[in-house]
Amino acid sequence: MIWIRRTLLSLVFIISIQSLPEDFVRQEFLLTLFVLAFAVPSVFAQDVAKVDSKHYKVEFENSSVRVLRVKYGPHEKSVMHSHPNSVAIFQTDGRVKFTYPGGRTEERDMKAGTTMWTPAVKHLPENLTDGDMEVILVELKTRKRKPAAKIPTADTAKPTQE
Repeated sequence: MIWIRRTLLSLVFIISIQSLPEDFVRQEFLLTLFVLAFAVPSVFAQDVAKVDSKHYKVEFENSSVRVLRVKYGPHEKSVMHSHPNSVAIFQTDGRVKFTYPGGRTEERDMKAGTTMWTPAVKHLPENLTDGDMEVILVELKTRKRKPAAKIPTADTAKPTQE
């Protein structure tokens, strides 16, 4: 998503050095591109608990994990959203259809009590059954790593005095 921001900011620069017929039109256009440069990436990284609060409820969150309770009624579907690496714990039996970006679909059966690893994904889930579907989803957060400590070399090691 950073490439979108960079592309839009590049357009702002290119257009700013070219002359448009009227300064007002140019300023308005540049302002619009500048706003889009920061707004567009946030659209792609929307929090599922906010964009689909009907189906996703945050039960617990800390710096390492976020636990979501996911509930779909019969034949309900979500919106396209993404999850980081997660562990899913199915609370009910069911059948779900996942639609991925580009239109590819996949159907899966779920069995209550089953736990499975789910790698980071962007999808649109849909409950295909006539009953409710419930899943506990434990999303794993990636920690920002501290830079590794530099190991002194013969060139950088301070000599010790005896």
